Amino acid sequence: MSETSAEWDVRPFRIDIPGADLDDLRERLTRTRWPDPLGDDWAAGVPLDYLRDLAAYWADGYDWRRHEARLNEFPQFTTVVDGQRVHFLHVRSPEPGALPLIVTHGWPGSIVEFAHLLGPLTDPAAHGGDPADAFHVVVPAIPGFGFSGPLRETGWTVPRIAAAWVELMARLGYQRYGAHGGDWGAAISRQVGITAPDRVAGVHVNYLPARVPDDPAELASLSDAEQAAWAASAAFRGQGRAYGMVQATRPRTIGYALTDSPAGQLAWIVEKFREWTDGDGVPVDRDVILTNVMLYWLTGTAGSSARLYYEAAQSRGAVTPSTVPTGVAVFPRELIPAIRRYAERTDNIVHWSVFDRGGHFAALEVPDLLLGDLRKFFGRFR
Repeated sequence: MSETSAEWDVRPFRIDIPGADLDDLRERLTRTRWPDPLGDDWAAGVPLDYLRDLAAYWADGYDWRRHEARLNEFPQFTTVVDGQRVHFLHVRSPEPGALPLIVTHGWPGSIVEFAHLLGPLTDPAAHGGDPADAFHVVVPAIPGFGFSGPLRETGWTVPRIAAAWVELMARLGYQRYGAHGGDWGAAISRQVGITAPDRVAGVHVNYLPARVPDDPAELASLSDAEQAAWAASAAFRGQGRAYGMVQATRPRTIGYALTDSPAGQLAWIVEKFREWTDGDGVPVDRDVILTNVMLYWLTGTAGSSARLYYEAAQSRGAVTPSTVPTGVAVFPRELIPAIRRYAERTDNIVHWSVFDRGGHFAALEVPDLLLGDLRKFFGRFR
């Protein structure tokens, strides 16, 4: 570590976006150059009428200051870890026996995904729950995302981020804790357990992509449910991962377009909230989606957040086994559904929950189910 003593400080942070930045956004939205319409379904991308309506609401109906104030209700901080500024929410429970929990988002998510869960997680008694289920919660923004941007250097891989999280939790005084995440947050949380197995009580994820062998005999042995999961995985890999290929190969190039055009940034993200959620249309509240998009737009981190895909592609290797007790929540509209028999080859699976509703953004779509599963899993480690 090369940080100076000042950089090791954990400093209070408050979101305060200049009015000029909001005026610039509104002006850009009103001057959007729209393409010619061709078709009105989602098969080839976000329909023109849908995006124009949402962009108009973003410009004239959405109130950033209200959501900024909501985020500022939570204690938040910055610190420098391994040379990189890290922004995080840190909400301590009033319960003295609360279990520390570090929660990590993914792409195209942000800390916004978990804001509405912080109350029930940290103070369950105030939300009709059992005080024994309380957590002290840390929600960091991944380096290169939101106010953890811009990146100061390349090389921020999943293992490096996990090592930074271990350092962050130690800096906050937590010697034993749990980890949870979805999407990239699942990979990072899993790696936190691999990096510090003596400190991590358990890892809970709602995304653990199955790596199904190509052996026809093994494929034929899959159950009906496993066959369906494998088919969903194949469909995603064949039709749904173009965004990932772009970000894994040319994050800088796509970053220019998304950093310059708010309508482009909106389309790039809202498409995923449509395709990766469980339900007709876009089931996540549009203000939540726009607040999430704002954290990319206002911080200019479209390219740096995309770079996580590039770094992962450059460093990809064999899967490192994890010995930390692991819990998996499986939701039906996940991109690449988990299959237990394959998960158990690389992870110490001690908890496996299958739900009948929910998709990739479980914290936003089915917070009740995710909250209950977190409490159930971590209840054994208190």
